[in-house]
Amino acid sequence: MTLQEIAKRAKVSTATVSRTINRIPTVDPVLARRVWRVIEQVGYYPNSHARTLVSGRSRIFGLIVPEITNPFFPEIVQTFTELGVKYQYEVLLSFLAQDTSLLENAARQMIERRVDGVAILTFGREDALIDVLVRQNVPVFVVDMESPEPLVKSVHIDYEHGIRQAVQHLAALGHLRIAFVSGPEHLKTVVQRKAAFLECMREIGLPISPQLLIDGDHTMAAGMTAISALAALPDRPSAVVCSNDLTAIGVMRQAFELALEIPRDLSVVGFDDIRLAQFMVPPLTTVQLSQIELADIAFRALLDSAEAPCNRSSCYEYTIKTNLVLRRSTALAPGRLRQSSCESQNIRASARP
Repeated sequence: MTLQEIAKRAKVSTATVSRTINRIPTVDPVLARRVWRVIEQVGYYPNSHARTLVSGRSRIFGLIVPEITNPFFPEIVQTFTELGVKYQYEVLLSFLAQDTSLLENAARQMIERRVDGVAILTFGREDALIDVLVRQNVPVFVVDMESPEPLVKSVHIDYEHGIRQAVQHLAALGHLRIAFVSGPEHLKTVVQRKAAFLECMREIGLPISPQLLIDGDHTMAAGMTAISALAALPDRPSAVVCSNDLTAIGVMRQAFELALEIPRDLSVVGFDDIRLAQFMVPPLTTVQLSQIELADIAFRALLDSAEAPCNRSSCYEYTIKTNLVLRRSTALAPGRLRQSSCESQNIRASARP
């Protein structure tokens, strides 16, 4: 099946078929629908390489994430890819993991494939990669970055809102010693989440002990190590806020080994709200950062740049708000729990005849 045959069946010119397939906006919608109807009937598949040569666009978006083993990222990849299928864009996926030496290879791969835009969701190691892509006139989407470069679009994540809710929730439950387990210091998101925690603690007047601030690496192993150190303190915390859910899950796992019952002995709050969080025992209270919303915003920002390049604008057009999701890994502080139990016993005793 050729373009000429499609044109003959649709009763339009070959040029109209070509412009329709390449999604040129000036094509009459009635004619475009007629062309697509014929294409579906005969099962015609356009030559994507030829389309790229004609239109100058590859209809490929790049997506770069740090890893796939962290449950936070698969849902981003899935949502981004589903949107690609919906809007007829191929997605070129790349992982950087911890090896920053792969940055140049990732950039070269994207540029050689003539991608129409790249979403970089590595949360802190993307500066060099952005410079390379922008020099090649490739639109870029990143997280929490201010840039005067019109090719760079960004989303601002309001970490403070969700973390404030978490700290206030724990304070309302009577927790006075609240620990924080962070992640790798080179990640912007880690710095921002830790800063938000410290600020919220100061706001409500809770003491901040350096012993209760533990550095981790956003893994379950780091959470296990952190709670072991915290449990060994003479005055251990009654609650722990973690910089991500994997760390919180590690805390819960090691707490079991240390015979600490959650939430009776220790309340735990995570961050991200990965799917696994709701299936923990007990289900994990966590700050939700919607992976679906993040992927959706990233894709549509690149789509705007690709479909309407004249409307490209700089960063911070979008904002994602975080929110606390209450489950069962948090409860009254041990001292408040005993006090509540005694008060209940006194009420029952005074009610006896």
